[in-house]
This record gives sequence, C-alpha cells and structure tokens, in this order.
Amino acid sequence: MKNIQRTFAALLLAAIPAFAADGIAFITNLKGDVAVDGNPRPVLLSELAKGQKVSVGKESQASVMFIASGKEYVLKGPNEFVVKETELSSSTGMPPLTRETQWRTSNKVLVQVAQTSAASVRMRSAAVAKPDTAAKLLYPTEGVVATLQPTFRWRAADPNAQGEFTLMIVGQEKPVHAAKAAGGSYRVPAKLKPETEYAWTVVSAGNEIGNGKFRTLSTEALAHVEKRKPSDKAEFSDRLLFTLMLQEMGAKQEAQESWARLAQERGDLPELAALAK
Repeated sequence: MKNIQRTFAALLLAAIPAFAADGIAFITNLKGDVAVDGNPRPVLLSELAKGQKVSVGKESQASVMFIASGKEYVLKGPNEFVVKETELSSSTGMPPLTRETQWRTSNKVLVQVAQTSAASVRMRSAAVAKPDTAAKLLYPTEGVVATLQPTFRWRAADPNAQGEFTLMIVGQEKPVHAAKAAGGSYRVPAKLKPETEYAWTVVSAGNEIGNGKFRTLSTEALAHVEKRKPSDKAEFSDRLLFTLMLQEMGAKQEAQESWARLAQERGDLPELAALAK
C-alpha cells in the first residue's frame, strides 16, 4: 500500500507543472485505460494544452471540459483525441459526444486543487494518522459557509451530554442565539445574515469544547450556489465541478465533505480521497 501511495504522490507531483497558463481544458472524469501524450493515468482535474493527445483504451472513457466555454466532451475508446483551440478531434474521424454546460472555472483553482491533493497524499504516505477522538468543534470552524442555516456540529467527551450552544456576530457583545443541545449538533431555527462574520462556542459539562469562526457568503453568491447545486443523480462531472466551485468560493469544509462523498462513489480515483482530507 505504501508503494502505491508513493507512486500516486509522484504522479501528482509530475502533473502539477501541467497546470500552466496555456491550459485550455481539463479532465472532469476518467475510467479505465486513459493516457495523455503517452503518459498513463492522468490526474483528475489536470489541465490540457492545445495539441496534447488523449488516448482512451477499449471499454474506457474520459471527459474533457474547455475552461472558457464550459463545453464537455465525452471520449470513448478505443480512440485517440487531439486538443484543439475550442474542440477535440478524433483519430477515427467520428466526433466525440458533447454537452453544453454553464460551468466556468479558472486555472488558479485547478492548480490549487492539484497542489492540495498532492500534499495530502504525501502526508498520508509518510505516516498513518491516528484517529482524532478529541472533543472539539467540527463545523463550521473556518472559511465561509454556503448556507444561512448551517447545522453546527461538535464532538464532546460524552456524546450524550447536553451542551450550551452560543452564537455571536463578531464585534458584538450580545449573543444572537443561545440554546441547549445534545447529540453533537444543532441547527439555528432562523436564517443567519449574509456576508457576516460569526463566532460560536459550545460548553459541555462545564468545559468549553472550543470556539469557532466563519463567515456567510453574500446574497448573490448564495443565490448562485443554490442555482448551480446539482441533484444526487446529476452527472459525475456536474457534482465534481460544484465541489470545485465551493472550493473556489472559500467554502472549504463544505467542499471537503463533497469530495468525501465523491470519493466513496469513485474508489478508483484516489485523488478524491486526498482532497477530502
């Protein structure tokens, strides 16, 4: 297993330089025997430049999306495809299946995701982390949240113990909400304010479990999230790109949870599990 992890980490590191300014498309899905310019097993979300060749083996498949247009190509093998300015050509002359989407991403977030994935795999291959069982706040504790009614979660020494939940707007002395809750979770009944920084604490058995801070997105950003949120039965690439959008917006914890769901679905793509860490 360690050898596999080290090999995958090396593949990720090798892929990072491919995330360059001349990248015009990126890989949104792959299954089976897929290679780029003769190099097997490209990394999910890695960028492609004009002129690069994508080879897809028998009973294999890859999906490629152009950054500027959001147009996605579904590539099935056996076949070889060449990345052109705004499309892909096929060695057999048969054009690949396409679909128009509203997704738009950036080279910057693609590079960021690749580096995060590579660093996570390196850490996992260096040593097996011990399970974290310490009492602490779990969500939301950093970055922004893409909802105005988050379900606050924490881990107490006694899971059944009742805790005292307090929520405040940063800079104000009076709490905006206080309640007693058990079971390690609580959902505030009223919506929070958009584009506002909050702080929250939980006290259990007389001890403060922790304190966390987060910020809500703007009304415009929240509306965009709601509009673009795919169903559980949506295309894999739609759910992948929604997760990428959350990451780009700064909703790091929600993105991690989404990466984890995708990783459970696609155990053949270990980079997803790395991004969930």
